[in-house]
Amino acid sequence: IADAITMELPPRAPKPTSLTGQLESLVTIWTASDGKSTMGVWECEPGTFTAHRDGYDETAIIVTGSATVTGDDGVVVEVGPGSILATPNQWKGTWVVHETVRKIYNIMYL
Repeated sequence: IADAITMELPPRAPKPTSLTGQLESLVTIWTASDGKSTMGVWECEPGTFTAHRDGYDETAIIVTGSATVTGDDGVVVEVGPGSILATPNQWKGTWVVHETVRKIYNIMYL
């Protein structure tokens, strides 16, 4: 990724798990030949949404924005530019996006 901060993303669409009507956008920039890993850029506007990692692990680098990520296990993480966030298979939780978040993600399917 030459510049994940300024790269143009597709038009935003409704985020299916949003509790507050957020919009999101993403672009896949690489997929492994065996289909077991993908990398891309994702962006989501302020609000609250739930997440569940079912059948995959995700590692992300936050490049812009800020959010509070709370796992159903009670672990709370504040993320912002430069943060690395790992959410393993079966992780469940809630994101509260304070400022539009853009992340580079890598998903590894199990």
